[in-house]
Amino acid sequence: MNDTWTKELPFAITVCDKDGKVIEMNERSIKTFEKSGGAKLIGQSLFGCHPGKSADKLAALLLAGESNCYTIEKAGIHKMIYQSPWFENGVYMGFVELSFVIPAQVPHFVRS
Repeated sequence: MNDTWTKELPFAITVCDKDGKVIEMNERSIKTFEKSGGAKLIGQSLFGCHPGKSADKLAALLLAGESNCYTIEKAGIHKMIYQSPWFENGVYMGFVELSFVIPAQVPHFVRS
């Protein structure tokens, strides 16, 4: 399978290496981070756009290789942010961040 299927997905995919350097962004990610440089962020450190506590959290995630999930609201738009370590042949390589718009009230179902 090639990775062209990620190009037009309706959510942002940003990939960094284990040092926090951006190595890949899909079209939605480039558009989402347009004011911060868009595609010019590829090859740059994520620490340049994560100040203070955000940088501390990023450093801890990169070091521990643990997943992180939260929601945000900006300009009335709610988003889910999911950050997960990625691996190649069992070797920790960095993080993938998925960011997508969600409704203000998300239904929750318990299935048995």
